Amino acid sequence: MKKLFITILMLCFLGLPILQAQEVRISKTLMQAIDAAISQSTDLTNHYLETDKMELERKSVLSKYIPTVSANAMYGYFNNTLSLDIPALTLPLTGINLFSGDQKFDNNGNLLLGGVTAKAILFSGGQILNGAKALDAKKKGTALMAEPKKDAIIKDVINSFDQIRLLNEAKKLIDESEVRLKKETERVEKAIANGLAIPYDRDKIKLAMLELSSKRFEIEGKYKVLYQKIAMITHYNEKQIDSVVYDLEPIVLTNGLNTENRSELKALAQFKNAYEYALKKEKGSLLPNLGAFGNYSYASVFDARSSFSGPITGNNYKMKLNSATLSPSFVVGVALKWDIFSGFERKHKIDEAKINIRQIENQISDSKEKMQLQLQNNNVQYETLLKQIEVADQREKIAKNNLNMAQKQYSAGLINVTERLAAEIDIYQVSLSKITNIVEQRKMAIETLSSTGNLQNAIQVK
Repeated sequence: MKKLFITILMLCFLGLPILQAQEVRISKTLMQAIDAAISQSTDLTNHYLETDKMELERKSVLSKYIPTVSANAMYGYFNNTLSLDIPALTLPLTGINLFSGDQKFDNNGNLLLGGVTAKAILFSGGQILNGAKALDAKKKGTALMAEPKKDAIIKDVINSFDQIRLLNEAKKLIDESEVRLKKETERVEKAIANGLAIPYDRDKIKLAMLELSSKRFEIEGKYKVLYQKIAMITHYNEKQIDSVVYDLEPIVLTNGLNTENRSELKALAQFKNAYEYALKKEKGSLLPNLGAFGNYSYASVFDARSSFSGPITGNNYKMKLNSATLSPSFVVGVALKWDIFSGFERKHKIDEAKINIRQIENQISDSKEKMQLQLQNNNVQYETLLKQIEVADQREKIAKNNLNMAQKQYSAGLINVTERLAAEIDIYQVSLSKITNIVEQRKMAIETLSSTGNLQNAIQVK
């Protein structure tokens, strides 16, 4: 705390604007740009669609508890020959043999069948319920994995607009240098006309101005790339991009940073829950399944005919059936299915589920260590950049003072044009370095907050 207090006090003394506490206060227009980028992200949209698919899959599993009802109907025409071979019977008085050899019946007719069947699962050994819980935990974990993607978008948008602020400051520094060098050019021109200076001085200043023009062209190119990038991720036009305004301020964080709120750790915990439910589901396969069913059916044979040769006489007989109907016909009952032994397939699946749990536990432990290391590394870089801003501010003050002295000394003829231009170059480089340090410090502060999992909560509109 003492170190933080001293840092903040020094920055206040140096006149730098500071954003304090575990917050990133941004302008309303910048927040709107972030919201636009998040809403326009195809990757994020597809991620949410994936969670929607998981929810549908979960509902599909639970729907197995809902009774199913099916109906069927069938009409058919049949034509067949029935052969009967039964033991012969000898009449005692006449000695005539009955049913000797095959007896054939030629049949044909029409058949109509129809019915409605309902089925329901009463007990599945917990497989359905645990399977649905596993999918729900997986969906929650997948939804949590969208948070790092949001953080990445936020960091990208803020840094992109910070880069525009940086280019604005660079352009401003070039404008200020050009104004000063134009005045020096006018002074040199007069001095040359009066024989107090030589064309070499004028050419050196002209060369310096050409260098500034080159830097200006470079800045314009960077502007173009940045505007294209921001337009792509936010779908903003140039006017909307220009409407995003805010001051470029260092971000100062408090102590006590940790990784407990990382969405990745919460997601891994949910994935572990999913594997535990999956293990319960596989164990449930060892239990019997119980179901209930009911059926109502209709069956009818109509316009049927049959012909056969009668015994003894050998006469051909024909029979006709107008209709024979079986309706109503009800069947209601329960059914039990128990796979007592199915090889070692179920055992292997249970062992695999246990291995999955051990793997996710190892991944959680490893991720915690790596995330803590990442936070420490980011925090060290953040503190380093914060100190560099202090140094850069002092350097800028010295460079400004040197520039004022160089202008006066050059006007008095105490230094040559090379020394005068060196002071001009120094003020540009030092001032630009200070702004660059602020941009990098903001980037690392936001990265540090992201590594704690609190970035989205920390962002507040001014």
